Amino acid sequence: MTSPTVDEELLAAAATGNVDRVQNALRNGAALEARDDHGRTPLLLAAAQDRVEVARVLVAAGADPNTVDDRHDTAWLVTGVTGGVAMVESLLPGNPDFTLVNRYGGISIIPASERGHVDYVRRVVDLDLDLDHVNRLGWTALLEAIILGTGGTRHQQVVDILLTAGADPNLPDGDGVTPLQHAEQRGPATVADRLRQAGAQ
Repeated sequence: MTSPTVDEELLAAAATGNVDRVQNALRNGAALEARDDHGRTPLLLAAAQDRVEVARVLVAAGADPNTVDDRHDTAWLVTGVTGGVAMVESLLPGNPDFTLVNRYGGISIIPASERGHVDYVRRVVDLDLDLDHVNRLGWTALLEAIILGTGGTRHQQVVDILLTAGADPNLPDGDGVTPLQHAEQRGPATVADRLRQAGAQ
């Protein structure tokens, strides 16, 4: 049976980004899918802290990017929060499941859109993601960018990227309020104008 001490060493090294310690812990028999008190694996910890080099090592060793912790996060899902494009590239060889959802029922592009992670959104719209996925709040990535975004340049760019990639400009929220109606209420006018250009009504 694997020593808990070795597993703890791997978890700590992954979180702090110490590649040498990660490799040493694995050589000493640490479990690749070891979990901390919150069910987080070394790969999930590395992803949450944007430890790209560690993630590459772990994925190459066979770490699963789809393991779910007690908050219903996975290594892939947390990239939508951090916005790490390099982390995206490091996880893709591990074949992450783009359909897994977080505790809010959202896929990774939804929190990324809310936070205005422009480069992240630009990268993942090229993947096989459902751009019109609706979370438990009744919101898509487009709606989150409009409703929870600042209306500034970054969120305007996110809206443009989503629309250009084919996001539905007319898909309403759970109360039947459309993206255009939200944009007209919240501003700026450029967002509403861009929605109209995409066919929003």
